Formats: sequence, C-alpha cells, structure tokens
Amino acid sequence: MKLKGYLDLHTHGIGSYDTRSNKPSDILRIAGLHGNSGTEAVCLSIYPGPADEMRKNIEAVKKAVELQKKDAGQRHFSGEKAGKSAAIIGVHLEGPYLNPRYCGCLDGKQFARPSVSHLKKLLDGNEDIIRVITVAPEVPGALRVIERCAELGIRVNMGHSDATCEEAAEAKKAGATGITHLFNAMRAFHHREPGLAGFGLLDEDIYIEVIADGVHLHKKTLELIFNRKRLDRIILVSDTVKGRPRMSRIYGGKAIYEKTGVLSGSAITLADAVEVLKEIGVPDAEISEAAIDNPARYVGLGSSC
Repeated sequence: MKLKGYLDLHTHGIGSYDTRSNKPSDILRIAGLHGNSGTEAVCLSIYPGPADEMRKNIEAVKKAVELQKKDAGQRHFSGEKAGKSAAIIGVHLEGPYLNPRYCGCLDGKQFARPSVSHLKKLLDGNEDIIRVITVAPEVPGALRVIERCAELGIRVNMGHSDATCEEAAEAKKAGATGITHLFNAMRAFHHREPGLAGFGLLDEDIYIEVIADGVHLHKKTLELIFNRKRLDRIILVSDTVKGRPRMSRIYGGKAIYEKTGVLSGSAITLADAVEVLKEIGVPDAEISEAAIDNPARYVGLGSSC
C-alpha cells in the first residue's frame, strides 16, 4: 500500500498499553490507538531487560503482525470505535547495550554488556522483525555489536550515551546510521566537546530522531534542528509511553514525568507533533519529509509500506 500517513519509528505504548507485554492483543491495541490518531505505521520500541524477557516481548509483536495480516489491517482492537489500525512494520530495540549514566527513564540495572554472543541470544530467530537497535557506542564491546547489526541489515542508532564526537564518528565507521531522540539521554553539547548531539546535528549522513512535543526539545531547539540539519535526515518520532499512575502530565499533556522529575516519554502522537512544528513555522513539505518519507527510507520501506 502507498504510505501516505505518518510512520512512527519510536513508540513504547499509548493509553493503557505498552510493549512490556506478552499479549499480542495489547500490541494490537497500541497499533489501533495510533491508527485512530492518524499514524499509518509504527515500529514498536522494546524496553531493555533480560534477553529472555525481551524475546517474549518481541514474540508478542511478531504474533500481532501475523494477526494484522490476517485481518488485512482494517480493524483495531482498542475496544473503542472501529477504525484502521496502524500497520506494525517491526521492532526497535532501545537497548540493552546502553550507558547507565544516561539511562533517562529506562532501568539502568537492565542494561547488558555489549557482546556478539549476547546479541545472538537476543536476536536468534528474530532478525527479520528487528528494524532498529539503539546502542551506546562508547561502552566497551559496542563497536563489534554495531558491526554485526549492520551486517544483518539492522539499522543502528546511537543513544542513551556519553559518547564524544570522536567516539560517535568511530561508531559511524562501524555501521551506525542514526541517533535516538537527539539531545535527550546523551552527553550535553559543549563548545569544547560537541558530543553525540553535536555530531548528529552536523554530520551529513546520520539520521536523527526528533521528539517535537515542545518539552523534550525547546521550540527554539526545534528551529535550530530544522534550520541546520540536512532535511532528508530528520525523523519525527513520538516516543510515546503508557500512561501510568503517579506520573504527572505537563504542558497540556504533551509529556510525562516520573515523580523524580525525569522525563519518562511523550504523551502526544505524530499528528500532535506536526501541529507543534507548524506553530513554529516549519514548512509543510519539510514536516512531511520528517514524518513520512525519511522514516520510510531509513527502514527500507521506500515510498510503500
């Protein structure tokens, strides 16, 4: 089918559901709620954890994809009004090879030491559904994992990382092609050490994820990105998470904070993010690139899903 709607490459969940589930029905509900919000396709992000637990979450997504194919993607399972579900195009593994120093809302205790043997245990039999993996490139062993993922055709994002600009460049040489939620959960930009953020903003080849809820990134930072970054390398993502008790929604419900004050994720879909970008004057053609064309190209869908 022709991909005309938004493609979200980074969502952990929405409403009362997230990917920490072994139930395909929960995964289908996530796709349904995104579909109702105007997103045509999603790549579902799996939280870091023990390899066996992550594999169970991946398996739930695989079964949901099979059910979608049987259903032809025409219905969703949110228990609400009928609508077209967002097509599930695969999985984004956000970890477990990340740096605990920049864990953000993720549980750093669940991170794993990067190794090809651990990667094999995690991926074995699932290679066909893994589209993207986020890795902290400065962690010992990460470069070999990046090389192996690139060999398998899996896109490698750098993120949750203390990488210097030089270390990011080395990861690019090893096969890294993107950066997960630019500026968030990484070494801060400094005039004497641009870090991963500066590398992502300036490198001509690297794709960058952008959370445009006006909270994860200040609107002036969004302006900077769209004014400076190569426009066919910007990928708009929601990074939505399941709404949970004891979390407070701020800025009109656009982002979710933990009680500790750490940003836990976004509460808006790509359709809402598009409106934020329109408010700050980003041209419609550039928004369309970031929300449809660029993510599709990044995961090899071209102009079709």
